[in-house]
Amino acid sequence: MAQLPPGIHFITLFTRDQRYRAFIFVLTFLLYASFHLSRKPISIVKGELHKHCAASTEVELHSYKEYATQSQPAKTLPNKSQCGWEPFDKNNYKQLLGALDYSFLCAYAIGMYLSGIIGERLPIRYYLTAGMLTSGLFTAMFGFGYFYNVHNLWFYLVAQIANGLVQTTGWPSVVTCIGNWFGKGRRGFIMGIWNSHTSVGNILGSLIAAYWVSSCWGLSFVVPGVIIALMGIVCFLFLIERDSRTCMNGTNRFRVQKPNLSTKETSQSQGVIEFSLCLLFAKLVSYTFLFWLPLYITNVEHLDAKRAGDLSTLFDVGGIFGGILAGIISDRLEKRASTCGMMLFLAAPTLYMFSAVSKMGLEATIVMLLISGALVNGPYALITTAVSADLGTHKSLKGNARALSTVTAIIDGTGSVGAALGPLLAGLISPSGWNNVFYMLMVADACALLFLVRLIRKELRCRMDHTL
Repeated sequence: MAQLPPGIHFITLFTRDQRYRAFIFVLTFLLYASFHLSRKPISIVKGELHKHCAASTEVELHSYKEYATQSQPAKTLPNKSQCGWEPFDKNNYKQLLGALDYSFLCAYAIGMYLSGIIGERLPIRYYLTAGMLTSGLFTAMFGFGYFYNVHNLWFYLVAQIANGLVQTTGWPSVVTCIGNWFGKGRRGFIMGIWNSHTSVGNILGSLIAAYWVSSCWGLSFVVPGVIIALMGIVCFLFLIERDSRTCMNGTNRFRVQKPNLSTKETSQSQGVIEFSLCLLFAKLVSYTFLFWLPLYITNVEHLDAKRAGDLSTLFDVGGIFGGILAGIISDRLEKRASTCGMMLFLAAPTLYMFSAVSKMGLEATIVMLLISGALVNGPYALITTAVSADLGTHKSLKGNARALSTVTAIIDGTGSVGAALGPLLAGLISPSGWNNVFYMLMVADACALLFLVRLIRKELRCRMDHTL
């Protein structure tokens, strides 16, 4: 009798339930990685939308004067000026680019509170599929501005607002799904690994966008848009919301369900408010890096948009290790708040070192990108995954599994307010100097730590009582 191939033999070592869990783990990982993949291009393309004006030669200046003095000027201007893409080629480009970030993130923050409530009432597979398909459309829409020579700021703002709203379908859906399949055992470690989809998506989005940014920046948006739309189809075909043994005849029925728990009751669950406010400031720091780091590297290291985008991925590489490390430590200590507090305490001085050391050369920048990414994204990853799942399945919710979507939306929605404020503040502050941006980020980290003080003291007190 022929022996089974090694790969098939390895698969048979696992039970059916374990295989399903592994499949859901990988599928939801890829689904949400595609969300972040589609968010990253705007940070890469900023360096192309506004370029540093090169010194004009006498011939170029003479040609421009001749063009300007024509009696009948052409109705359409060239697609690009020496300073980038109109209207981002003016001196107020940082404010305009900040407005793009703010429009997306503000819409995301507002929509998140509604998304969790809606997600409780609809089958996750349909809800997530619709969100991914429409997100692909609006991501690609921003890139269409390049191909159709659009220079109206409102076109790009509408694309960002619409995309921010539909992307809120993602996080409550995938966290609820993964929470349905995995219990509390080693949740921090498992979700620490799973949450690396954020950094993986950012890295892939950076590399894809950077590949086309200098030659055809429209494709930096169109290609990620196509990818997330295709993943939406994969979601529709393969996503299983929960173990079939908990579903009626192995299927989900499309029906509106009445929630068993009000939003007010949910927000009063133990620690939701403190972790939500902590995430507000932690996400402020993380998303400022997400949207402004490539441009900062371009300004400080004097690299082109592609090389700056590639280098910025190291921040997300550090974030992968930071999220896993935070999960392992919190599982071992059984102290989520204390683990977050420790990393936030170290993050503030690290950011100061980053602002100083990054001006000393490329090697120093690489090291600080990895360290900063780990300390900044570690608490953010832990709160949005293991902490949200813990609170969403808290005994005060009386077994209402669907409430996990609402708890997740409350925490991440509050955090998204900070995510909207961070890039906006960076756009307003950066003209006065990048050092001031880093001071703002350090203050935000200190505020995040402050909101965890009560929970940290409670964890330490419980530890002391247990030892006694």
